[in-house]
Amino acid sequence: MDDLLSRLLEGDRRAVARLITLVENGDPAAKDPIRRLHEHTGRAHIVGITGPPGSGKSTLVNSLTKELRARGKSVGIIAIDPTSPFTGGAVLGDRVRMQDLATDPEVFIRSMGTRGSLGGVSVATNDAVNILDAFGKDMVIIETVGAGQVEVDIVKLAHTSVVVSMPGGGDEIQALKAGIMEIGDIFVVNKADREDAGRTFAEITMMLDMSQRGEDRVPPVIRTVATTGQGVDELADAILEHHLYLQEKGLLEKKARERILAELQEIINRRVERTVERALHEDPEMVELVRKLVETREIDPHSGASQVISHLLKKSEV
Repeated sequence: MDDLLSRLLEGDRRAVARLITLVENGDPAAKDPIRRLHEHTGRAHIVGITGPPGSGKSTLVNSLTKELRARGKSVGIIAIDPTSPFTGGAVLGDRVRMQDLATDPEVFIRSMGTRGSLGGVSVATNDAVNILDAFGKDMVIIETVGAGQVEVDIVKLAHTSVVVSMPGGGDEIQALKAGIMEIGDIFVVNKADREDAGRTFAEITMMLDMSQRGEDRVPPVIRTVATTGQGVDELADAILEHHLYLQEKGLLEKKARERILAELQEIINRRVERTVERALHEDPEMVELVRKLVETREIDPHSGASQVISHLLKKSEV
């Protein structure tokens, strides 16, 4: 593990891939290198790309990365695909759509499954971002699953959140109204060569004008055609300008604090969940006793759950 961390910090791509695999699989061997690389993090600009399925996020990330590379930025990409609740597998098809970036030594692409995280942002995702940050990437782009309102999770991790929509998606606009409007630092109408692009652009602009965000900055709305690269330079400008805005306003430190808090909460939640699962497996008699008390109406389910949790945490080490 010492050698793995040393090779990562020296620029070894295979060491990066190996460590991400370890954290994604929950391998205890990853704990020490993850702990030790923390001091080498905090320099990358983290960009979240979110939006409904079919809006062209992967193609947009591909074009955006090419534009950022033309500007001399090294880029890490974490493309999150949904994990099957039945098999635990994931399609991981985003990497296929970014194959033309694979030969660039300054671009590192990793597809990951959600592993049960509704918003597509798991402990493993946070660790992967930290790994790419320590690896020296100027920018780390996270492309989320695109599953609806749970996508607001990305705002806890990213410095700049980009919300992608496309013309003709009435349901998408409703989703934006339902809460995603609040998380976007930049809004993109992709597939802007379609007939209804002007209408979608106008609707999003109007909703932003009406929203009460309490900011001195109005998020830009940008039209792109990811397949041709149209508007992608404008998107790159907006992302870099937003990072500069955060620096000038002293908001990068606030974002960093919020991210660390969210990461701590996620790790604590996951460890407690695993501890409870392990303890339940080891002490089924306790659960069965409480089940019978609930069944006979001697206690209610909430009180029963409290008893089980209290008993398990007393006897278990998280």
